Amino acid sequence: MKTAFKFFIPIFVFVLLISCGTNPQPPKAEKILSEIVLHGDTLLDNYHWLKDKTRQNKKVIDYIEAENDYTKNMMKHTRKLQEKIYHEIVDRIDENDVSVPVKMNGYYYYNRKEKGKQYSVYCRKKGRLNTPEEIYLDENELAKNHSFYSIFEMEISPDQNLLAYSADTTGMESYTLFIKNLKTNKNLPETFYNVGDVTWANDSKTFFYTTEDESGRDFQVYRHTLGNDPKNDKLLYTEKDEAFYVWLSKTKSKKYILLGTDSKTTSEIRFLKATEPFGKFRLIQPREHGLLYYVQERENKFFIKTNADGAKNFKIMTTSVNYPAKKYWKTYLPYRDSVHLAFTVFKNYLVMYERFDGIDHLRIRSFLNGDDFYVDFSEPIYSYYTSGNPNFDTEVLRYSYESPITPFSVYDFNMKTKTKILRKSKKVKNYNPNDYESKRVFATAKDGVKIPISLVYKKSLFRKDGSNFLKLDAYGAYGDTNDPYFSVSRLSLLNRGFVYATAHVRGGGELGKKWYEQGKMFHKKNTFTDFIACAEYLISQKYTTKDKLVIEGGSAGGLLIGAVLNMRPDLFKVVVADVPFVDIINTELDSTLSASVTEYEEWGNPYIKKQFDYMFSYSPYDNVKRQNYPAMLVLAGFHDKRVNYWEPAKWVAKLRDMKTDSNVLLLKTDMSSGHSGASGRFDFFRDIAFEYAFILDELGIEK
Repeated sequence: MKTAFKFFIPIFVFVLLISCGTNPQPPKAEKILSEIVLHGDTLLDNYHWLKDKTRQNKKVIDYIEAENDYTKNMMKHTRKLQEKIYHEIVDRIDENDVSVPVKMNGYYYYNRKEKGKQYSVYCRKKGRLNTPEEIYLDENELAKNHSFYSIFEMEISPDQNLLAYSADTTGMESYTLFIKNLKTNKNLPETFYNVGDVTWANDSKTFFYTTEDESGRDFQVYRHTLGNDPKNDKLLYTEKDEAFYVWLSKTKSKKYILLGTDSKTTSEIRFLKATEPFGKFRLIQPREHGLLYYVQERENKFFIKTNADGAKNFKIMTTSVNYPAKKYWKTYLPYRDSVHLAFTVFKNYLVMYERFDGIDHLRIRSFLNGDDFYVDFSEPIYSYYTSGNPNFDTEVLRYSYESPITPFSVYDFNMKTKTKILRKSKKVKNYNPNDYESKRVFATAKDGVKIPISLVYKKSLFRKDGSNFLKLDAYGAYGDTNDPYFSVSRLSLLNRGFVYATAHVRGGGELGKKWYEQGKMFHKKNTFTDFIACAEYLISQKYTTKDKLVIEGGSAGGLLIGAVLNMRPDLFKVVVADVPFVDIINTELDSTLSASVTEYEEWGNPYIKKQFDYMFSYSPYDNVKRQNYPAMLVLAGFHDKRVNYWEPAKWVAKLRDMKTDSNVLLLKTDMSSGHSGASGRFDFFRDIAFEYAFILDELGIEK
C-alpha cells in the first residue's frame, strides 16, 4: 500500500467568524490530499491529516476545538432548555441509591450512590446486614483529580482480604490494575498496566491477568504471586493470531480457571485447577475454523455450549473433565433451530437463557428431579439478565428485569419452590407506568422479511394520525441484541409527545444466529435497508411523518446511520450519530487499530478485492454525496480507541464540503472521554440534555 501527500489547498482553517448580528460560521477543514492505491484503484482522502494516534498534534486539536466552539455557539440559545431537561432527569431519580446486597463467603457486598456525587461507593458488611458498614472502595475519592474515571475489573480474593481493581483515567479503555489490602485499606506496591481480565487462584496469593497489544487486543496471559515484582511475572500464553483475543474466567464451581481465545467465528479454551495455580493449562479442544464452544463445570463434568454439527443457535453437550476433547462430547440438550441458547450451571440447577420470537426467555431445569420450566414474565416486550449470583450451591437465582415502561427491578427467584421476591424496584419520581404503553410491530423488508420494531409512548399524547414526533434507533451488528429497556431520561421525550422506537434490524442477534448472519459481511446492506423499511413503515402507518422523524445510532449503529443518510437523506428530519463508525475502509486497513483485524470476520478484509468492493459500496465516509442532508449532531470522544475521534471528524469535514443544504451540522467532541462518553452520572445526564435540546430545537419544540 502506497500513501502519498500530493498538494495543499489553502482554506480559512479553524476560524470561527463570529460578530455582532451574524451567525457563527462553521470551521472549514483544510484539504490535504492523501492517495492510497489498492487493488489498482486510487482512494482519495482530503482529511487523512486529522488522524493522529498520539493525540498531540496542535493543528488537529485546534480544529477539533474550533468545531467544539462552533457547536457551543450554535447551541447557546438552548441553554435554558438544556438546564430544564437536565433537572427533569435528575429530579426523577433517587440520588441516594443502594444496590441489593449479595452474600459471598461470609460478607454482604453492595454499592451505593450518594446525593450530589458522580460515582459509586463500594461497601460490605460481615456476617449480617445489621453489622457496621465497611467501605472498601470509594470511586468518588479515586476520581477526584481526574476528569474521567472508570473502573473495569473488581475481583475479591477467595479469602475476602484483597481486592483487585482496574481503572481507566483517560477514556481510552487502557486499564491499570491495583491490588488493595482490605485489612489495612491500602494498595499493595504492585501495579500492572494495560490489563484486561483478572482471575484469582484459590490460594488468594496468586492471580492471572491478560494484557493488551498495541491495538488494544488482549493477547497475553501472565501469572503473578503477591510480593513479587510484576516485571518478573511468568508469561503463560501469547495469542499470535491477530483475529483472536484472549480472556480469563473461573467456573462458577470455583474449581477451574479458564483461559479462552476467540475470534468472531472460532474459539479455543484451556483449563487449570484453581487449587494448582502453578500447574499447566490443559487444552479442551483445539481450534477448528467455525467451531465455537464455551464451558462450565459441575461434578467433574464440562457442560459445553457449542455450534458443533451445524447448531448455529447452539446446543448443550457434556463430557468428562478427564476427557474434554470434542470426540468425547455427548448431546445433553439437542439443537433447536428457532431457539438461541446460553446457560449457567449451578450445583443442582441448569439455568438456560433461550431466545425465540425475538424475546429472551428464562428456563430452569433441576438436576435433582428433572423438573423443567419457564419463568413467567408478564409484559410483551422486556429485558432481563441474571446478576449477583456468585454462589454455586444455591436455590435462589437473582435476576434484573425492566421494560420500556417498568423501571429496573431486582428479583430473587427460588428455583425449588418457583416463587419470586421483589428485592428492589428503582424509584422514579412523578412517574406512573400506567400512563405509558409499549408494544411490538413489524415492518416488511424489501426481501419480504418481517423486521420487529419496539415502541413506547405516553397514552394521552399518542395520536396515530402522523402528528407525533418519533425517535428511531438501531444497532444491528456483532449479533448483539438491542432489547427494550427503561430509560429515566427518555421520559423527557415521551412526555413531550414523542414515540420512541427501536428497529431490531438484521446484523443484531434479536432473532438468533441466522438473523445476525443475514446482516454481516456480504449481507451487511440488509441492516441499512431494514432500517429504511422500518422508517417507511412508521410513516405509512401514521406513527409520524418525515418532518417529525429523528434517528440515532452509536458506534456500529453509527455506521448504519451514516449509510442510510447517503441512501435516503430525504426520509429523516434530525440525526444524532454517536461515536459513529463511518470510515470503515481506512480503519480496517490499519492493523494497529482495535477495530481492524479482529473485525475482518464481521465487515470484511479490505485487502481482499471482493470484500473491499462490497465494503466500499456502503462505507459512509466514502459515499458522501453532493446532496441535501438532514440536520445532524455528531458526537465523538477524543480518547475513544474503538471509534477513534478522527472518524467522525473526517466525516463532518467531508459533509461540510459536499452537502448542498443549509441544515445545521454540529460536531461535539468530548476532550476528556472515550467510547462511552462521560463517566460521571451527572455529566452523563448533561450530555443527554444537550442531545435532547438539539433535537427539540431542530423540531421547533421550545418547551
